[in-house]
Amino acid sequence: MTSLSARVVLAASNAARKIGQGLDSMGKSMEVVKHAERLVPSTRFVAVDGVSPTVSPLTAFVAPSASVIGDVTLGQNSSVWYGATVRGDVHQVIIGDNTVVGDRAVIHVAKIQGDFPSIIGDNVTIGPGAIVHTATLKDGSVVMASAQVLDGAVVEANSIVGPGAVVTPGTVVNAGEYWTGSPAKMVRKVTVEELEGISENSLDTLELARIHAVECNKDLEQLTKDAEAYEDKLTRDPDYWQPSNAKKPEDVLGQGSPGLIFDSVLTNPEEGLKLKKRQAEQGL
Repeated sequence: MTSLSARVVLAASNAARKIGQGLDSMGKSMEVVKHAERLVPSTRFVAVDGVSPTVSPLTAFVAPSASVIGDVTLGQNSSVWYGATVRGDVHQVIIGDNTVVGDRAVIHVAKIQGDFPSIIGDNVTIGPGAIVHTATLKDGSVVMASAQVLDGAVVEANSIVGPGAVVTPGTVVNAGEYWTGSPAKMVRKVTVEELEGISENSLDTLELARIHAVECNKDLEQLTKDAEAYEDKLTRDPDYWQPSNAKKPEDVLGQGSPGLIFDSVLTNPEEGLKLKKRQAEQGL
């Protein structure tokens, strides 16, 4: 019975395979235009009307899935994270040094209404999902997650726009103030502890950005080596020899590395005689 079942399954699988091959052949014969799969080109940096983004060679990180478009200037040690969009297609966007544009954040400009650029200063933090639309953010300011700063608004230095807040067009957030709500209003002054935390977070983000930049810039060869090393680490017996990136001890007096018995006076006594002869000739 078991043998009969096996034969039935084998016959059915062979028949299914032949039917699939036949359908594939029929589909190819019916094609009017040959189809070729293509890789989608990266949209990390895009020119508009012949104007390409100006990115400092010292920019910390622009994620592969981020888009920096048109008349955009990006300063040193700044970072644009995954899914973020900086779009200077109808006006300019200027981003200073040490500034963070968080995941899925959007910075845009306008030409029809007000003709405003977006000017972002140094040491600014724009949180995940935030929107900055034709606005100015001064040095050290923070726009937290999902907040919006709209047309012509100005966020002065060392001020904070809270999570989800909406700074309406033309509004000025004064220096050192904390605003929240929709529409956003000042609720208090920014504390010294918050300012210190902002500074520490900027340094941590910069370090993290450099790590991401190194990983995202690896080519296929390096990624393959990393994958092999990872698999080796998972499968290698802990009692077996373990690879190490530690610097090897330097050779000592031609006798090899300390602790290694290789071509030494213990295994080759004549090497000891040669060493003494050399030392005598050198007056040692």
